[in-house]
Amino acid sequence: MEINGGSVVYELLGEAGELIVLTPGGRFSKDSDWFRPLADGLVAGGKRVLLWDRPNCGRSDVQFFGPSESHMRADTLYELLTRLVAGPCVLAGGSSGARDSMLTAILYPEVASKLVLWNIVGGIYGSFFLGSYYVIPSIVAVRGLGGGGIGMAALLNAPEWQERIAANPNNRQRLLDMDSAEFLKVMKRWLNAYVPKTGQAMPGVDDEMFERITVPTLIFRGSDSDWDHPRRTSLDVSCLIKGSLVVDPPWPDDYWLRAAEKFSTGEAGRFTLFDNWVLLVDPILEFLSGHQSSE
Repeated sequence: MEINGGSVVYELLGEAGELIVLTPGGRFSKDSDWFRPLADGLVAGGKRVLLWDRPNCGRSDVQFFGPSESHMRADTLYELLTRLVAGPCVLAGGSSGARDSMLTAILYPEVASKLVLWNIVGGIYGSFFLGSYYVIPSIVAVRGLGGGGIGMAALLNAPEWQERIAANPNNRQRLLDMDSAEFLKVMKRWLNAYVPKTGQAMPGVDDEMFERITVPTLIFRGSDSDWDHPRRTSLDVSCLIKGSLVVDPPWPDDYWLRAAEKFSTGEAGRFTLFDNWVLLVDPILEFLSGHQSSE
């Protein structure tokens, strides 16, 4: 579907039942091997599932606008939902997918019937890491400081954007066609959103904006050993979303830490970090069964 000047790839699974919009983390695709079992489990539980490649993810087009990347994705998801479905639906996601889901519910509360969130990123380390991983390398490349040329053509040598081009060859020309000065302006704005600020439990979003979330919300708390998705951030968010339910995650408290160790030593691939997401199927279905739609 063409949305905001870019192609967005999506997929609907299931024949009937309550609709869940499922959003992965990072810039991962809806087709990631570790993500599909979660979607399939929810469909087997009687739900419909909407999977989508957000802008800059998977096979969708690259796009750069908005106060932050999550604001851009929220705008995109709103347009996608208003064209595809009638009425609100469940927004569910982990890591950046949790951020995208929350922001969609904040900016466009009419599309959300319930929220399910896990692996919520926050804190000083988590926020700075996001900016250093997703924004700064592109700024360095375009400014000619990365040794791979200067201007937008330099992004073609960056592994992350090479992945986007491999998944969607149209992205090569889309990157080249963008004005480098405008691109850097957007990147500085996105980077500023990740700078930790007082009164922002979620990067780039003022705490009082959470008052707009009034739907039943399930939050799987973070862990003390997970610096990327800390316990404190999940609890802060639960305080901001009135009436939200916080539960322990269905995996060991040190899962992320141990999975990261296996990945860093070459014992396992990076998807080991997310293989546990399939364990969310039963608790999500249980939560939704206790908050049936009125339809």
